[in-house]
Amino acid sequence: MRKTLQLLTALALALPMTSFVPATTTSTPAQALAPQSPQSQEIGTEESLSVRVGGNNRSTTIERPGSGYVKIHFADLRILPGDVLTVSNPDGTEKYTYTRDLKASQTATIDKAGFWAMSITGEKAVVSLQNPLSRVRIDKITRGYTEAEMSSQPSVQSICGTNDYKDAVCYQSSNPTEWGKTASVAKLLKNGSSLCTAWRVGPNNRMLTNNHCFTSTTGIEVWFNYQCPTCGGTSSATVMKVLADTVLKTDSGLDYTLFNVKNFETITSFGYLELDARVPAVGEEMYIVGHPAGKLKKLSLRDNNNGGGYCVVRAVRVNGNVSQSDISYMCDTEGGSSGSPVLSRRTHKVIGLHHFGGCPNQGVRIDLVAAQISSLL
Repeated sequence: MRKTLQLLTALALALPMTSFVPATTTSTPAQALAPQSPQSQEIGTEESLSVRVGGNNRSTTIERPGSGYVKIHFADLRILPGDVLTVSNPDGTEKYTYTRDLKASQTATIDKAGFWAMSITGEKAVVSLQNPLSRVRIDKITRGYTEAEMSSQPSVQSICGTNDYKDAVCYQSSNPTEWGKTASVAKLLKNGSSLCTAWRVGPNNRMLTNNHCFTSTTGIEVWFNYQCPTCGGTSSATVMKVLADTVLKTDSGLDYTLFNVKNFETITSFGYLELDARVPAVGEEMYIVGHPAGKLKKLSLRDNNNGGGYCVVRAVRVNGNVSQSDISYMCDTEGGSSGSPVLSRRTHKVIGLHHFGGCPNQGVRIDLVAAQISSLL
């Protein structure tokens, strides 16, 4: 018996001293787990088609019932001087225009065959030309999955017990400070079919997401204000979309990408977040803002594993892509939450960059990221 106790004592002394908070769950402590899957998410698919617009057919509608968005690719372009190609939703509240000078629009993703227009939110996109002598051909689209298609997509377990996240606006009255930090968080649509989350960092034209979300800005849309105006709503407020412009710095070990966007002046009103470059305390209350599963913006603030109280940091210096790079928590996330900011309820500044699901879920320590990007902010 004495030898057994001595052996157990020696093993205990040899274990790493990473701290964690016990929770009302049977999950293995976060520091003992291998890193889980990155939380990007497929939310759409590409389709080939051939629809010509011009001549007697100067307008057409592309409709995919149940889709959350439609993104159109144009080929065989002949847009005459002075003419305008318009892509809009049916009531014209979301509209993008293109002339012969495609670059001037700041919303075209140009390739060898033609260009991708900015996506249209909803299930219908209307395409029109003014001059009957102009011609374009729609050769493919990407469109959002229907609810049934989304439910069949594989996902990492990252709803830890009861799903406690809510529409961000649900906390406008009860937690106005936390709600006030949500505006600067945006949805990323990557190449028309997959999803991550990003957010403005600092007052300049700078945004952060995960390295596993993208390392090249080609085809990256950034959606601000994709959120319910009322708690429990099913439709979005007016969305402001811009294209990612340049990757300023990226790192796979710390899983971050710092980038800027085109048309920056159109998104300055959404504010920005600040970095809290320190190792947070174990037990510190925190929250996450993002777009899990491509949904309208959610605020993950409460944790049923903590008796329905606020989410807390369970462990620090947890192994991520590199040793001791992460913090862990039981705040609910889903695929698409990758790149979401993890904020302290004490300072309301960013302490982590969410990137793994698995219950516990994990985010990269922002103090490590800040050491690499602070000079660029």
